[in-house]
Amino acid sequence: MLVRVRDDRGRTITMPTAPARVVSLVPSDTLNACAVGAASALVGRTDWCVLPEDVVSKIPSVGGTKNPRVDDICDLRPDLVIANQEENTRGDLETLAQRGVRVLVAFPKRVADGLAHLARLARVFGTEGDAAVKDVIRRGYDAHRRAEAARAETAPLRAFCPIWMDPLMTINGATFISDMLDLAGAQNAFADRERRYPLAADIGGAKPKDPGERDVRYPRVTLDEVVARKPELVILPDEPHPFSEADADVFRALPIATRVVRTDGKDLCWYGARSVDGIDRVRAMIDQLRGSVASKPKTA
Repeated sequence: MLVRVRDDRGRTITMPTAPARVVSLVPSDTLNACAVGAASALVGRTDWCVLPEDVVSKIPSVGGTKNPRVDDICDLRPDLVIANQEENTRGDLETLAQRGVRVLVAFPKRVADGLAHLARLARVFGTEGDAAVKDVIRRGYDAHRRAEAARAETAPLRAFCPIWMDPLMTINGATFISDMLDLAGAQNAFADRERRYPLAADIGGAKPKDPGERDVRYPRVTLDEVVARKPELVILPDEPHPFSEADADVFRALPIATRVVRTDGKDLCWYGARSVDGIDRVRAMIDQLRGSVASKPKTA
């Protein structure tokens, strides 16, 4: 059965049949492939693909997301490589394509985009009619609708969510993490802040230059900027940077009335299958913090 889908770069991927040999270069998509009933098709994954544990332990690694071993990937003779525009490097993906390997590139920037990508993978693997797969996708969209309805009735909490500590980096509104937080009732305090180039300009020490085609969604910020934005919450995920309790203390010491919490980064940034239950987990965390923020005395 002919398989034809469009990836997030607008390219049409055509295969004569559902792929039987797949390399996933994205932790989210390794989990996604398993969620749509295609675990047996996975023949390669990255060092960072850690879920589901019982599946990935039996699949050879081809390296990291940023530095996969292209020769090893080709030696696995994949029918398809699943990649991500942000996670993987353009040069590696172009090299694979030049060697005749089909590459499907995902780039979800919204939680709903991730759920749509999960449904796309079900079509790729020919499992979209399976009852269990349909149930997973339905549950994801149901959770999304519940979150949207709750968000419409509740004032959001202003939140700061860094993704790196040194240098201090965060997210703007055009990111998956920002959309997940917004969906859960936490408004991104830096939603309007773009990355400035060069670095000195990003932290206020030089005049910005035209970024060209460079990514502007992950600004480097200063603690003074964080204070000026007056977040009610500081949310510290354990990936991509493993924020520590010492990091949390840095933010607790700032002169703002802020609740600081460390949390699971996978619920914030893994798209697709992780969001099916992750949406509700992030909502529950924000709702719990809402009560603690309301009872916390304001600082001058």
